[in-house]
Amino acid sequence: MGAAGWQAEAGDVEALVAARHGDSFAVLGLHETPAGWAIRALVPGAEAVEAIDADGRVIAGLALRDGAGFFEGLAAGLKARQHYRLRARRGGDTWEFEDPFAFGPILGPLDDYLMVEGTHKRLYEKLGAHPVAHEGVAGVHFAVWAPHARRVSVVGDFNAWDGRRHPMRKRIDSGLWELFAPGLAEGMVYKYEIVGPDGVLCPLKADPFGAQGELRPSTASVVAASGPFAWTDDGYLQSRASADARRAPMSIYEVHLPSWRRGEDNRFLTYDELADTLVPYAAEMGFTHLELLPVSEHPLDDSWGYQPIGLFAPTSRHGEPAGFARFVDRAHAAGLSVILDWVPAHFPTDVHGLARFDGTALYEHPDPRRGFHPDWNTAIYDFGKREVVNMLTANALYWLDRFHVDGLRVDAVASMLYLDYSRKPGEWLPNEQGGNENREAVAFLQHVNSHAYAAAPGVVTIAEESTAWPGVSQPVHAGGLGFGFKWNMGWMHDTLEYMAKEPVHRRWHHDKLTFGLLYAFSENFVLPLSHDEVVHGKGSILGKMPGDDWQKFANVRAYYAFMWGHPGKKLLFMGQEFGQRREWAFAQSLDWHLLGEGPFHAGLQALVRDLNRAYRDIAALHERDCEADGFRWIVVDDAEQSVVAWLRLGGAGARPVAVVCNFTPVPRPGYRVGLPEAGRWREVLNTDAALYGGSGMGNLGAVVATAEPSHDYPASAVLVLPPLSTIYLEFDPA
Repeated sequence: MGAAGWQAEAGDVEALVAARHGDSFAVLGLHETPAGWAIRALVPGAEAVEAIDADGRVIAGLALRDGAGFFEGLAAGLKARQHYRLRARRGGDTWEFEDPFAFGPILGPLDDYLMVEGTHKRLYEKLGAHPVAHEGVAGVHFAVWAPHARRVSVVGDFNAWDGRRHPMRKRIDSGLWELFAPGLAEGMVYKYEIVGPDGVLCPLKADPFGAQGELRPSTASVVAASGPFAWTDDGYLQSRASADARRAPMSIYEVHLPSWRRGEDNRFLTYDELADTLVPYAAEMGFTHLELLPVSEHPLDDSWGYQPIGLFAPTSRHGEPAGFARFVDRAHAAGLSVILDWVPAHFPTDVHGLARFDGTALYEHPDPRRGFHPDWNTAIYDFGKREVVNMLTANALYWLDRFHVDGLRVDAVASMLYLDYSRKPGEWLPNEQGGNENREAVAFLQHVNSHAYAAAPGVVTIAEESTAWPGVSQPVHAGGLGFGFKWNMGWMHDTLEYMAKEPVHRRWHHDKLTFGLLYAFSENFVLPLSHDEVVHGKGSILGKMPGDDWQKFANVRAYYAFMWGHPGKKLLFMGQEFGQRREWAFAQSLDWHLLGEGPFHAGLQALVRDLNRAYRDIAALHERDCEADGFRWIVVDDAEQSVVAWLRLGGAGARPVAVVCNFTPVPRPGYRVGLPEAGRWREVLNTDAALYGGSGMGNLGAVVATAEPSHDYPASAVLVLPPLSTIYLEFDPA
């Protein structure tokens, strides 16, 4: 104590006005001293300050002790701790306000314990900025993890970005800092001002748990509304919980929200405008799922969202978080599931983000051989740190809980699994056994998948994993990573390479079509024609095809039907459903005008719509997507004519479907294929139909199989195979 027995020590005053004090709550506010109750406040710019009660009566006059705004006084008549307010004066101006140092903490010992243990599943309810009423007063509770910081303050327009005004209380047991800031409300812009362990002031930091961010190029966090959203999707969630995703149709429309469609002057559409346009379009096209490139807040448009900083904030490019919730609710009302691309593999090193957050390598691994990505010049999370794993797990659960999303597609899983990913010898650290497996990342992925499936019945997690790592989509209890599905990158590369060949050369590459069936059921696969295949000089799907315009579209139609008839769930990136000619450009709308230019674009769009409907309506095309007993070859070795044919089988009562592809422009009348049943087989789809822009050649709606064995089947039928086409034949016992 100071000389009077109740005054603050001179060193404390000096540290407070210099914004270097590590425990402002130990000095400021109401404190019992041997001389009575003392009240201390830091009010820069005030000439006089007094403490008042709820009725405006003066409790204590506070004397100016330091010209920077430090006031203190003795409340001689105060017998016990009570609530007070501050009244300040400068010249003729007087203002009253609640003192942040008059309020106790909101977090408790259990929060500390769970944070340190790494098991706080709903950490997003405690950290970040939350409008609340505390001790009868409305305000905002801020909490952030910065264990190595000497001081953390909340700064914003509300305090002139002055770190002296709202320093936070440190919770020693956990390294959490918290503050209840009375009088603040939703919409306030803020950052954290942090003094690192070396006493150096860090760049201002956005809130890692912030629920909303400013529109780029601004980088502050925004206090988001805290009220519960009025969901209308109870029935949808109940139906989702009872479904088996492996045996249900999954046709995914992959979308980059900022470039699917733009508004006037090339502006971003709002979440509500996207709900009005994208949702009904995807539903009318027959897709079952929307997969959104990352919607987490990110500073750079060019990253497409794959370098996120605001993991808990739907990007403000399209509006506020409630708008995103309305978008998901509308999707569910239309029967669409929503999958988010989720990026726990790396994060950007922008100064306002997570990098060296409290002046140390807090979120990233401290050794650049494990903590830095050479491919993307980004930081890598420290998966061996419980608090980091807790944060990322809580983030996954946050999207499932707060926004009712139906799945997470995890980006760049291979880069997480291998310590030597994109690294030369000497640039990486082996694990304890000397291997290149990142065991900590493996444990993290298993942890997230286990918690996601337990927390939200019916959700799916999908891995973008491009290697032969075993058991990606096997359960954790069986030694797998625990994902529901895995992207089949091998199938995608092989088949696109095949389709890019001139038809005359395809017979020499027939194995590119058939090889995928050797491993098609080793994982639960999604067949992806994603955004990665239509950028960086790769051309659009249409642009990859050989031949003149007619042949290009015929090739695409045959290829899509080959894909929809192949075992595995389906994914198609936006624009490829109508034959976008140019590569995807993230800064502008898709070329929707093409639908009015001739029959081919609209015809391809109509085909995708019909493929989706056939896939959804015909059980044999989806019920056994992930099971070997749902597939049987009919024609596997006709490389000379570039023809393949197979049978798709469903569960009990499902009618079998034969898929037959001719990947040359030569029509093949009189082509015999074996079939399991004699009788009528209805031609349910023909990509050469005139409706789709084809030549109109086909089988007049059906063929009749006779009891003439062929291809190891007891029956067979003679077909007309149109040029560059795929046809589906469904057994029709009636």
